[in-house]
Amino acid sequence: MIRINDIIDKALKVNPDADIDIINRAYIYSARVHQGQVRLSGEPYLTHPLEVAGILADMNLDSVSIAAGLLHDVIEDAEETQVTPKDLEAMFGKEVAQIVSGVTKLSILPFSSAQARQAESIRKMILAMADDIRVILIKLADRLHNMRTLQYHKIHKRKEIAQETLDIYSPISGRLGIYWIKKELEDIAFMNVNYGEYSKIQSRLNKGRRESEKYIEMVKTLLKKKMEESNLKCEILGRYKHIYSIYQKMVSQSLSFEEIYDVIAFRIILSTIPQCYEALGILHSLWKPIATKFKDYIAVPKPNMYQSLHTTVIGPYGERVEIQIRTWEMDKVAKSGIAAHWSYKEGEKIDEKILKRFSWIQNLVENQENIRDPDEFLENVRIDLFPDEIYVFTPRGQIKSLPKGATPIDFAYVIHSEVGNQCTGAKVNGRMVPLKHELETGNIVEIITTKGHYPSKDWLNYAKTVKAKTKIRQWIKAQEKERSLSLGREMCEKVFRKFRLNFAEQSKSPVMETVAAEFGFKSLEDLIANVGYGKITPLQVIRKFLPKPEAEEDSILTKAIEKGDRKKPKGGVIVRGVDDILVRFAKCCHPVRGDTITGYITRGYGVAVHRTNCINALKMNPERQIDVEWNPEITETFPVKIRVRSLDRVGLLADLAANISKNAANILSAKTETKDDATVTSFFTITVDSTTHLERVIADIRKIKNVQEVTRIDH
Repeated sequence: MIRINDIIDKALKVNPDADIDIINRAYIYSARVHQGQVRLSGEPYLTHPLEVAGILADMNLDSVSIAAGLLHDVIEDAEETQVTPKDLEAMFGKEVAQIVSGVTKLSILPFSSAQARQAESIRKMILAMADDIRVILIKLADRLHNMRTLQYHKIHKRKEIAQETLDIYSPISGRLGIYWIKKELEDIAFMNVNYGEYSKIQSRLNKGRRESEKYIEMVKTLLKKKMEESNLKCEILGRYKHIYSIYQKMVSQSLSFEEIYDVIAFRIILSTIPQCYEALGILHSLWKPIATKFKDYIAVPKPNMYQSLHTTVIGPYGERVEIQIRTWEMDKVAKSGIAAHWSYKEGEKIDEKILKRFSWIQNLVENQENIRDPDEFLENVRIDLFPDEIYVFTPRGQIKSLPKGATPIDFAYVIHSEVGNQCTGAKVNGRMVPLKHELETGNIVEIITTKGHYPSKDWLNYAKTVKAKTKIRQWIKAQEKERSLSLGREMCEKVFRKFRLNFAEQSKSPVMETVAAEFGFKSLEDLIANVGYGKITPLQVIRKFLPKPEAEEDSILTKAIEKGDRKKPKGGVIVRGVDDILVRFAKCCHPVRGDTITGYITRGYGVAVHRTNCINALKMNPERQIDVEWNPEITETFPVKIRVRSLDRVGLLADLAANISKNAANILSAKTETKDDATVTSFFTITVDSTTHLERVIADIRKIKNVQEVTRIDH
C-alpha cells in the first residue's frame, strides 16, 4: 500500500511550493471518516483513496486535486461517513468541495435501463469536463485503481465493470491524451471481458519474447549508431504494443496474430523539433519508408495536444517497422495528456491556451444537450471520442478541424447550421466537387448555398460529424412527423368510417385524450403521428372506442383479422404492442436467438429485425425504431455466417463439415479461399437455433487441428 509520505514526496518533486498542509489534512480526515470500513479484498477502505491520490500525484496534478482524490468517496458514502459538501467546504475550501461533489454526482445514476444509465453517465462526465476537468481526472484515477482490484468481484460484476470501462473511461482517457491510463484500463478490461482472446494473444507474445527482445536490441543499437554519427543525442525505446490494441487491429482488419506486423514499435526521443526532422531524414535514408504510413503530428497536433512524427519503414529483414519520433516535452504530453500541461498554482487558474485546445469538450456538450434517445446519444459520443482528425481551411484562411472521412456537408454545418441546411454545392481548392467528396488536410473549402433549399435524407449516408447528423435528423424528423400526421389521420378516418364513427368528431372528445394517454402519448397529435409511423395500428385505436360485443361480433373487419391471426402461426420474434404486422430478419446482420435485437418499421415490408449493434440499424431513423423481443414459445433455426482461418492440410474441409454437422447445425453454403502462404479461409452459412448453439459450434471448430481463428461475420 502506498503511504501518504510517498504521495507528498511526489507532489514536492513536481512543485517544491506545493500546499502540503491541505494534503495532510485531507489524509487525516479521510482516515477518520473511513475508519472501520473495508474493501472486498479485506483491506482497510483507506487504501483506495490513498492509491487514487498516488495516481493523481503520478499525473503531476496540484495539491487541491490530490486532496480531492483523498476525499473523493466521503460524500458518496455519506450514510456511513456523515459528511456533507458544506462540511468539506468549511474544512478544505470551496474548490475541493466542488470537485468532490462533481465526482460524487458521476457515481449516483439511478436509471432503469443499462443503456440509459450509460448514456447519462457519459452525459454527466461531459458536463463535468466542461466545468472542471479535474473531476474527470480523479474519476479516471478512481476507475484505474478499481480495475487493478477487479479480481475481488464476482465474475458477472467483473464483466459489467470491464465493459463499462471500455465503453466510457478508456475513450475519455484517450481523448484527454492520458495514454498510459488508457492502455492499462483497456488491457485489464479486455482480460475480464474476453479472457480467451486475451490469453491467446498474451501466450503468443510470450512465446516469441526471447527472439523479439534480441530483435529490439539489434534495431535500437543500429538506430543509436546512426544517430550518433550525425551528433544527435537521443534515447531509443522498443516496446510491445498493448494486448487490446493488437486485438482491435486483428478484428478491424480481419487479420490473424501472425499477420500483425507492428506488434513491436520503436520511439526516438530528442531535445528539439529540428532534431526530430533530421532524425526522420536519417531514418528514411537508412530504410525505405511506406509513403501512406507517414503522419506529421508535430506540424498538425492531435486535438488532445499529442505531437510526434509517425513513420513505417521496411526494416533490416524486409519487415515493416513502426517508429515514432518526438521531443522530451512531447513525450511528457504523450504520456500524461492534459495533466502534463496542468498549471494550477495556489490561487491561479489554468492557462487559457490549454482551455482553448480543449474547446472540443464544450462543442461536445453543445452537440449532445438536445439528444434524449440513449442509443443515438451513445453513437454520437463515440463519434466525438474517437476522431481521426483532418484540418481544412475556409476561403478566408480559418482552419477547421473535422474527423477523417468528413465531407463538404460536415464542413457546411461546422460553419453554421443554416449554411448546412441550405448547402447545394461545394468547391475544394477552387474546383466543384460532389457533396459526398471526402476532404483531406490542407483543402480550401467553399460552400455554395441556395435559399429555400433543405437537407436530404441521403446526406446521412456520408455525413461524419455529430453536428451534421443531428441537424439533418432534426429536419427529417420534422418532415416525417408532418407526413406521418397526414398519413395517420387518413388511416384513422378510413377505419373509423368502417365502424360508422366520425374520426374528426371523436378527436375532439375527452375519450380521445384518454386513449392517447393509455397508449403513453402526451397529445392526440403524437398518437396520430405514431399511427402514421406504423408503431400502432388504427385498429388498436378503434378498439378503445367500441364495446367488446360490437368489436367481437358485429365487425366483419375485426372477424377477418382475427380469423387471419388464428391461421397465421406466430413467428420467432414478437413486436411489442402490435400483433398484426409482417416481421422479417435483416440480411445485413443475420440476427440469431440470444442476440440483442431491435426492430425498424420499413416502407411496405413490415418490421425488419436487426442486431442492436448492426451498422445499418444505427444509421436508420430512430423515429421508426420499435421494440421487439424473441418469442420464447417458438423454436426455429436461423442462418448465420462464420469465417474459419486455418493452415491448409488434407481432410481439413471434411473435418470442418463433420464438426458442424455433429453439433446439429445444417450447412447451407460453403466456400474456401487458399492463399500462397498455405493458409485457407473458409466461409460457411449454417443454421443454428440460438447464440448458445452457435458458440458451441464455434468452440468445437476451434479444437480442430490447424484452425487458427473462428469468427461470426455479418456479411
